[in-house]
Amino acid sequence: MKLSLSTSELLNQLQTVTRVASTRSAVQALSGVMISVSDDSAPELRATDMEISLRVPLKAETSRPGSVVLPARLLLDVARSLPAPEVSLELRSAEQDVELISGPARFHLRTLRAEDFPTLPEPSPETRVAVPVDAFVATISRVARSASRDETRPVLTGILMSASGQELRMVATDSYRLSVKETALDAPLQGSLEANVPARALQELARIAQAAPAESLAVSVGQNQVVFELGDIVLSSRLIDGQFPNYRQLLPESVEHELRLASGELTDVVRRISLLAQKNAPLRLSFSEGTLTVSAQTPDVGEASEAVPVPFHGEAFEIGFNPDFLRDGLESIESDELVLKLISPLRPGLIESPDSGDFVYLIMPIRLNV
Repeated sequence: MKLSLSTSELLNQLQTVTRVASTRSAVQALSGVMISVSDDSAPELRATDMEISLRVPLKAETSRPGSVVLPARLLLDVARSLPAPEVSLELRSAEQDVELISGPARFHLRTLRAEDFPTLPEPSPETRVAVPVDAFVATISRVARSASRDETRPVLTGILMSASGQELRMVATDSYRLSVKETALDAPLQGSLEANVPARALQELARIAQAAPAESLAVSVGQNQVVFELGDIVLSSRLIDGQFPNYRQLLPESVEHELRLASGELTDVVRRISLLAQKNAPLRLSFSEGTLTVSAQTPDVGEASEAVPVPFHGEAFEIGFNPDFLRDGLESIESDELVLKLISPLRPGLIESPDSGDFVYLIMPIRLNV
């Protein structure tokens, strides 16, 4: 294997692919990045932690095909430090290393066992569905924060994505809050898909799409894998086993109070008052005729409150929420107004997009001590 390319190209692509290289596996090759050069396709960088896999192309001049696995973090650090605008890499089989030359700098990096590096999943033409990149990425960003990070409940660490006709839907929940985003597409899809994908994989896909915008995105869902083709970049992920909760059953059919509020004003108030909701202290929302008072109190730290006018009518009541979860819901609203729906102090609240109802955020309350 031998190739030469610009230092910036190597560094940029390494920064992308190294993010999915394993940092915990006992298999050394999984902590590496594979450089693959063949006669019939563009050279690639590959990395995987056995859950997420990534393949990114390299714009390089090649003179000898082959493949090699090098320590990902070390190679990235070396690439960052190179002194010249061009770099060459050559596998020296006898020495079991790769010679890397950039200007006057010369490195010899010992290789990892390429035999231990797994074969990465390939897209399936039979199940491939082309979806709009911008709509897909925007939908991920609206729901991803609600996915659980608790590995003991793996089914909740995913995002349930489904698409058919002219609708794309993603759902995420950690059992304390729930996000549902339905996105209308400009044109019908040629096919359909449904899968529970690890939130980390979709967030990585969104990060890549934002850093290197692509014109196309194709999704192939297999029995236990999903493959995303973002232009020339291929990201694959295992699917999560288990039944995703029936989220429709969690959404209340009726509410007692439905308030249309200025989203920016309420979000700013919640951000300010949340500064005094520390050490698991709840954020209190007290409703009375025409007024909402947001308050927080943390013993030995302090307290804060702020009142805002709201179109509330009826019997006064107070409800408590996790300040971070409430802020996440409010920040997920992209319009100037939002709809806040409430039932009682012990029933979940709803934050929705006005009019269209294409985004719903359900948040469980915290029982307040009087």
